[in-house]
Amino acid sequence: MTHSISASRRRTLLRKVLPAVAAAGIGATGLVGCSGGDDTAGHDAKAGKGGKVAEKSVTSRDTKARAGDSALELKTTTGEFGTKAAATADFPTWGTRWVVHQSADTNSPSVGMLNKTAPGQDRITADYQVNTGNKVCEDGACSTYMAHITGPVGGFVTVVAVDIPEDSLPGVPVQNGGGEPPKPPQTGGTRAEALQRAATWLTADNGGRVPYSQAKVWKDGYRQDCSGYVSMALGLRAPGTNTMGLTSSSITKPIALGDLRPGDLLIDASGDNNTRHVVMFEKWNDAGHTSYTSYEQRGDFGTDHTTRRYGLEPGSEYKPYRPLKFTD
Repeated sequence: MTHSISASRRRTLLRKVLPAVAAAGIGATGLVGCSGGDDTAGHDAKAGKGGKVAEKSVTSRDTKARAGDSALELKTTTGEFGTKAAATADFPTWGTRWVVHQSADTNSPSVGMLNKTAPGQDRITADYQVNTGNKVCEDGACSTYMAHITGPVGGFVTVVAVDIPEDSLPGVPVQNGGGEPPKPPQTGGTRAEALQRAATWLTADNGGRVPYSQAKVWKDGYRQDCSGYVSMALGLRAPGTNTMGLTSSSITKPIALGDLRPGDLLIDASGDNNTRHVVMFEKWNDAGHTSYTSYEQRGDFGTDHTTRRYGLEPGSEYKPYRPLKFTD
């Protein structure tokens, strides 16, 4: 690739307009390029199987940042985030092999790539952005924002891939609770508090349930899929870990089925992001433990509080886990 300015000059330029925090951030080559996969990709709908891609982004920028090189059209829309200005904005890209992710999570599966040298991929169109709170740095530029793009491919890409001096897209709405960084993980907590948080999504959408989505985050900053929902209920870092992440020894421990208590989890961690699932146990429905009541965020429906038998059938892939953070 031919570069218009030297790497050292380019980094000096960027550090004048962006926070010089690359040393404390996470390099895009180690994070943006991760598309998930069988061990990390779950964002959880009981539907068809999805693929996996693992790529890296480039470490070079071939044009100077152009703050004014974008076109922005604003319009008013009414939807799950309320009535507000929505934006369709056009911005230039730089470099090659930027992963476009399924959701605003750099561990989510890849849905495509951006390559400035490919026809039609020298610009992206974005309609909103999400402040994930997770910093991505590349070639001296850093950002915690993921842009939701509608072209040339639909999905989420780090704003570091956009050739502007800002660390967020100017004039483009932020849809994760007013633009504030996601809440940090909460230490400790009781089972009752987790169940109370789980119940809030039953009426959070103007009195109705939060709709299911693998690609969106709710107003509190959490993904609207099953693992994002459980992460919210447990007070984990937004936008939430995936289903496989919930089985991590740093978050949960396996328990016996008969030991289930309120707030414990039943997790199917097998397959891919379209087959994995997790529910939060509330109570047994009878002395014989033939069914239980649980909270879940399920595909094609949204937040649900209902009777389930996941994990009770012989050979079930649902396994019981206990969150480590409970103090009771």
